[in-house]
Amino acid sequence: MNRIAGSLYGLAFGDALGRETEFLTVAEIEEQFGPSGPDDLTGDPAMVTDDTQMALAVAWALHDVPALTAEALEPRLRERFVAWAHSPENDRAPGMTCLRACGGLAEGQPWVEATIAGSKGCGANMRVTPVGLIPGLDLDVLAGVSQLQAAMTHGHPTALAASELTACATRLLVDGLALADVPAALLARCAERRTVYLADWLGSLWEGPGATTPADFIARGWDECAAVLEHLVAVLARPDDGRDASLATGEGWIAEEALATGLYCAVRHADDPVRCLVRAARTSGDSDSIAALAGAFAGAAHGLEAWPQEWVARIEYGDQLAALSAERA
Repeated sequence: MNRIAGSLYGLAFGDALGRETEFLTVAEIEEQFGPSGPDDLTGDPAMVTDDTQMALAVAWALHDVPALTAEALEPRLRERFVAWAHSPENDRAPGMTCLRACGGLAEGQPWVEATIAGSKGCGANMRVTPVGLIPGLDLDVLAGVSQLQAAMTHGHPTALAASELTACATRLLVDGLALADVPAALLARCAERRTVYLADWLGSLWEGPGATTPADFIARGWDECAAVLEHLVAVLARPDDGRDASLATGEGWIAEEALATGLYCAVRHADDPVRCLVRAARTSGDSDSIAALAGAFAGAAHGLEAWPQEWVARIEYGDQLAALSAERA
C-alpha cells in the first residue's frame, strides 16, 4: 500500500473533479452531472487547478532543500512560488492573495513584508499536504515547515494553524490512524499548540496592528481552528443527511473551513474514496480545494490502489506525481 502516492494522486484527482464544479451551485452541478455529481475525470490529460500546481511547488521545494530549516527552506519556497506565479500554465483562476504575495517575493521583499497579513484563505493549506508525507519527519519540524509555507503568502494566524493541522492530519493517516479518529486528534493538537509561536520559523510576523504578544497572536488561529473542528465532531455524530457538505462545515474559501469540509467528506465516506471525492466536488463552495484536501486525506488512508488506475494514467502532471511518489516511498 503506497499511502504517499495515494495522497499525492488523491489531491490531484479531487482537484480535477472539483475544477468542473467550482463556482456552481449544487442545483447547477446536478443539472450538469446528475444527482450524484461528477464521478469521472474529464479529458486526457484531466486538468487540475492552481491547488495541485502549488502543492507540487511545495513538494519540489522540500525535495530540493539541503536541510529543513527556515533559512534553507525559505529561498526554495520563494523560488518555486515565483516560478508558479510567472508560469504560462498559471491560468487556472489563481487566488489573488497568492498572486499579490508572490509579486512581492519576486521583487525580493522579505517574506514578512510580501505576505498578505490579514488573509486566512485556503491557499495556505490546500498546498500543504506534501509536508505530511515526508517519512519520519519530526512533528516540531512539520509544524515549522507547514506554518512557514503558509505564512509566506497568508499571514493570518488561522492560516498558520490550519496549515499545520492539515499536514498533521495527512501524517496521522499515512501512519495508520483511522479517518474517524482524526478530528479528535486534531482538536487535541489545537489544545497542545495553542500558545506556541514558532519564532525560529516565523520571525516578526506576529508584530502588527493590535499585536500584544506572540502567544496571543497564534492563539487566535488555534482557537478558530478548534471551533470549526468542534463543530465538525458534532456534525459527524449525527446521521449523514446527504446534502451539500458546505452546509455542514463551511464553504471552504478560508483555511479552517477547507480543512473541516475536506475532512468531513473523507470521514463520511471512509470506505469509498471515490465517493468521497464526488461528495466533495458536489459542493456549493470552493469545490476544488475541498475535494483536493478530501482526496489527499482519503489517499493517505487507503493508498494508491484506492483510485482507478486509468485516472493515474490521465491526470495532468502525472510525471511529477509519479516522481515525487517514488522519491518518498
